[in-house]
Amino acid sequence: MSRTTYSLLWWIALPLVLARLLWRGLREPGYRAHWGERLGFYGERGAGWHTIWIHAVSVGETRACEPLVDALMLAYPHSRIVLTHMTPTGRAAGRDLFARHGERLVQSYLPYDTRSMVRRFMKYFTPRICILMETEVWPNLIAVCGERGVAVALVNARLSERSLRRAGRFGDLMTDAARAISLVAAQTEADAERVRSLGVSHVAVTGSIKFDVVVPQAAMTVGAALRARTGARPVLLCASTRDGEEALILDAYQRLASKPAGMLLLIVPRHPQRFDDVARLVQSRGLTLARRSQLAGPGPQVEANVDVLLGDSMGEMFAYYAACDCAFIGGSLLPLGGQNLIEACALGKPVLIGKHTFNFAQASDEAVAAGAAWRARDAGHMLQLACALLQDAPERARMGQCASAFAGRHRGATARTVELLRRLIY
Repeated sequence: MSRTTYSLLWWIALPLVLARLLWRGLREPGYRAHWGERLGFYGERGAGWHTIWIHAVSVGETRACEPLVDALMLAYPHSRIVLTHMTPTGRAAGRDLFARHGERLVQSYLPYDTRSMVRRFMKYFTPRICILMETEVWPNLIAVCGERGVAVALVNARLSERSLRRAGRFGDLMTDAARAISLVAAQTEADAERVRSLGVSHVAVTGSIKFDVVVPQAAMTVGAALRARTGARPVLLCASTRDGEEALILDAYQRLASKPAGMLLLIVPRHPQRFDDVARLVQSRGLTLARRSQLAGPGPQVEANVDVLLGDSMGEMFAYYAACDCAFIGGSLLPLGGQNLIEACALGKPVLIGKHTFNFAQASDEAVAAGAAWRARDAGHMLQLACALLQDAPERARMGQCASAFAGRHRGATARTVELLRRLIY
């Protein structure tokens, strides 16, 4: 596919894209806001800044870029950062994480990938560099950066075999875009090799920035308070679960022949629009449900007869990890690639994962090898492993120590990434 054809397809699809945006806005009000930004329209331009642009598509990338944002703020004290997103949840996460930086951090939606929209964005913000997080490659964005002499860096980059095959289906469109990237800072050597196969010339292995995330003390306080409300019950956290996984977990939970007395399932779906759907799933199985949103303010406790606590809040994942005894990482029971296990390890929690972890293959394999994580065949096996852990305090302590050591050994990616970026930021 040529870039001309790609651009034409964007314009043809735009009415459908906007219709879908409106439809999603019926369930998630955030999608109804800031439409002008998605089309490359902004207000009056303010005073000029030396601007560093970081694109973090959604919540995971936004949280992952926190150490990088802080390091760049420190290294370039007279600069501002423009942080772009594609989802309202990513934007909300950024607002919560970076409020401390005041006017030095500006948020916006990334415009759709047409040349005219991207050019308006570039003219308005005049960034000195474009830093893309993890897997984002937009052909017109990269081309317009090239026109304006703006370097493009892909950092904390990961590229699975599946994503590489998908990129191959676009032919020269993706390879031309990849070759125009000035720098790729890859998480692993395997990621780096796959990126190099697309024709990128400057690829370095820096490790994952996610290992450098600092656990906020406020989150630990919230987690301790939440745990106090659950009482002295064994708590299994099912974190960042995806559509289809909750049903598997709940069914396996009901099939358990025996489980620790008072065992509580704490389920935190990956996507907030699914909170109510998951609540209905729990209730349809005759299980007793409580919701995190009902525990706001002082006082309310999770009653002893509650089977499932639904984590229906945003920005509290560290608190949920702090409140649990062991954690299953979602997206891994079904072939979805898995979610990030690093935060759980950083808090010293025993980790359980499913078979499907290709999005975080090396980190998952190394965590298992380090004794920080156990891999389950399916939902039933995961619940059996969890029950064994919840009844074995010494083993939980051993795995927790291994998890903390594993996370500690992999820190330092942020400093390595910033050093590479220095030659591109002028």
